[in-house]
Amino acid sequence: MPLVIIGVLLIALKLAEVGFMADLSWWWVAVPFGLAVLWWEFADGSGWTKRKAMDKMEKRKVERRDRQMEALGLKVGGKRRDRLATKHAEIKAREVSADPTHAGRDAAPKVVAQSDIEQRREPRL
Repeated sequence: MPLVIIGVLLIALKLAEVGFMADLSWWWVAVPFGLAVLWWEFADGSGWTKRKAMDKMEKRKVERRDRQMEALGLKVGGKRRDRLATKHAEIKAREVSADPTHAGRDAAPKVVAQSDIEQRREPRL
């Protein structure tokens, strides 16, 4: 695209007969357009433009998926998920402290390590 813009500017300068452009050959004015055609042929033939378009589409797809996961509260580290986890922890703490059979108000609920959960889980076939 920059080569086409340069070519259009050279044509405008040639037609307006500004400075040295008045005496310059039309072949020199056409050179940027020829270079643009060569670049486009190379870029299309090598697959460069197709790869750039696919990368752009993939990036948009990942961003869209992240937005949807965030909206559903499923994205790890997402704002909504953190807010829901905090709210759930507060509700659970109130339930535990209101339970008369609980050992005491200051006793922390038992935390189960992730490795314990994974050890108890049976493998899927």
